[in-house]
Amino acid sequence: MELKLKGKKALVTGGSEGIGKGIARWLAREGVDVAICGRRKEPLEKAAADIAGETGRNIVAIPADLTKNAEAKNFVEQGHKALGRIDIMVNNAGAAPGGVIEHLTEADWERGLQLKFMGYVRCLRYVLPIMVKQGGGRVVNLIGNDGVKPSYWEICPGAANAAGQNLTLSLAGQYGKHGISFVAVNPGPVRTERWAGLVDAMARDMKISHEEADTLAPSSIPMGRIAEVDEVAQLVVMLASPLMEMVNGTMIEIDGGQDKPLMDRFRDKNR
Repeated sequence: MELKLKGKKALVTGGSEGIGKGIARWLAREGVDVAICGRRKEPLEKAAADIAGETGRNIVAIPADLTKNAEAKNFVEQGHKALGRIDIMVNNAGAAPGGVIEHLTEADWERGLQLKFMGYVRCLRYVLPIMVKQGGGRVVNLIGNDGVKPSYWEICPGAANAAGQNLTLSLAGQYGKHGISFVAVNPGPVRTERWAGLVDAMARDMKISHEEADTLAPSSIPMGRIAEVDEVAQLVVMLASPLMEMVNGTMIEIDGGQDKPLMDRFRDKNR
């Protein structure tokens, strides 16, 4: 199927590694020029060079810390200037710390909400007027399934994700009349560069070995494995297509049918 993405222009946050880099790569493979942002300049520029070299598309690297309003504004403005328009906005940057409420500090909560939620708000604040003026656009927000499948260990990311999901659905109702559609993609566990660190944290909190903790995620998923970056990226690219315009104001989980977060399964098993 031809996705009708060739020649489109996109912004992707958190594009230096992991899911964001995968999304930028797959968009570029479909003929999209992409501006990516990340906090670290060197890996961001390397990611842009890698994707441009592979696809021949214009990949623009713009360093930005999205906890800072001025830098979010600069990313959108410079991306718009470099690409000429913004057909697609993919909000992906950020993560929130896992842990039980007794161990989460004020700084943990602030960090989780500032980047995983407010970073999305900041980018949308500057992207949406551009899309309204040009007559339409597509927003895909990468959020997370713990916003709709609560877990006691992921209470901070779950809170940030639930806020992002509410934001997505609310804006769909407001901006549809401008030809701007919104969808939230909610991954479960994904094998990114961060995965080993997450497994270490789970092993610490559950007092088990890294190896045992690494086997728990697949056991919580009927498919028997966690998702790969390319699987999430390909879903996002499909949803970014003009063919998906009527997929508006909804959420799609990509978690292999995970019915209960793995930490909760471990708790239930060991009661």
